[in-house]
Amino acid sequence: MEKSPPEPAPAAAAEEVAARFRSLVDPDHVASIRQTQHLILGRLQDSNAVLTHFNEYSEQCFAEVASDFASKARLLKSMKADLEHIFTKLRGMKRRLAATYPDAFPDGAMSKTMDQRPDLESPLD
Repeated sequence: MEKSPPEPAPAAAAEEVAARFRSLVDPDHVASIRQTQHLILGRLQDSNAVLTHFNEYSEQCFAEVASDFASKARLLKSMKADLEHIFTKLRGMKRRLAATYPDAFPDGAMSKTMDQRPDLESPLD
């Protein structure tokens, strides 16, 4: 029965592996990579600070104009409803005029002038 050589202690084996890894990599390259990473980290932190400030400023501006925007939107909706009512009345008046005075409007002229306004519900191109 032969005895196998004694196994090295785990700490010594770990030191040997670490030493071999250190010999594979140039310390100057590692230092250069760390310096570049530090520079990139600084730039990212600066960018993050600028974007945070911009977001806070944007929130403040939006808070200032949000109520005004909402009131203007309500005003536009009421104006649209008023205009719809006016155009409905005008179309009725045109129909009554065409029915009362048929010879005042040549054939086909009334259909062209009956409703020439744009459709407000269709999306803009």
